Amino acid sequence: MLRTVVCRAGSGLLKHSRQTVPALWGTRAQQRWASSLPMNTVVLFVPQQEAWVVERMGRFHRILEPGLNFLIPILDRIKYVQSLKEIVIDVPEQSSVSLDNVTLQIDGVLYLRILDPFKASYGVEDPEYAVTQLAQTTMRSELGKLTLDKVFRERESLNSNIVHSINQAADDWGIRCLRYEIKDIQVPPRVKESMQMQVEAERKKRATVLESEGTRESAINVAEGCKQAQILASEGQKAEQINKAAGEANAVLVKAEAKAKAIRLLSEALTQQNGNAAASFTVAEQYVSAFSNLAKESNTILLPSNTGDISSMVTQAMAIYGSLSKTKIAAENNEPILEGNTVSETETGHK
Repeated sequence: MLRTVVCRAGSGLLKHSRQTVPALWGTRAQQRWASSLPMNTVVLFVPQQEAWVVERMGRFHRILEPGLNFLIPILDRIKYVQSLKEIVIDVPEQSSVSLDNVTLQIDGVLYLRILDPFKASYGVEDPEYAVTQLAQTTMRSELGKLTLDKVFRERESLNSNIVHSINQAADDWGIRCLRYEIKDIQVPPRVKESMQMQVEAERKKRATVLESEGTRESAINVAEGCKQAQILASEGQKAEQINKAAGEANAVLVKAEAKAKAIRLLSEALTQQNGNAAASFTVAEQYVSAFSNLAKESNTILLPSNTGDISSMVTQAMAIYGSLSKTKIAAENNEPILEGNTVSETETGHK
């Protein structure tokens, strides 16, 4: 490979020279180092974002700034032309071994900028080539510290570590590495198949876990629903039983009050004129009705000995009614109750 050196002059005269460069250098780097060297025509115009390194009698003299500059013919010579723009360099693909012994093919892109034209000219023979080689060795070193999975997960951290390592070494060359980006990482086919199988297994695992969690949530929801349904049903039964009991109690009270009122009215009616006769008639009527229905409900019938003597039955019923009436009147008047020849005292607050 040849580097063409084109010399500029204010009068338009050009001079060509050639200088060899390393054979491993890429086409972009060759184009970069093939920038023309201008001739010393006393009056020179330096373009923006370029630095011209001037030697006087073979020794470094000064660096020309952009704009108008003057040099002494024969004594002064422009030795180097450095571009101060950001430079993009492709890092060739290389093999590296990860921490878990997986061989990777990896390449990248390097972004550089020359900060000190003097160091870039005299600190190293070919600064861009040196930085590229340093990037490759640093990349292999950093990849050897990581496993295959971490290489893909920590690409940003890997790029940062490579930039830091390059800047530590390239500081003496007047070059600053701005950033490094990994373009492509290629793994062996069998490793790629294993990775795909691992991804599929992981997804199946996640699907199984999600399905089991869904089943569990469904069972929990069903159990909670059954629990709530049973609680509500028991509360409903409880309320129903309470209401039923309250209704029955009210019904008993109403019946008792109605019966008491009926007895009270009957008692008052019997105390009036001809009450005993009316009571006798009612008892006799009920006796005859009950006697006529005896054989309709059961085949077994128990009859008293004087079944046919209706008058004696009515008399007996009236006697019982009379004794009950006397007992009631005695209780109301706080008087002793006479039963045959025995006198019993009624509870009146005093015995």
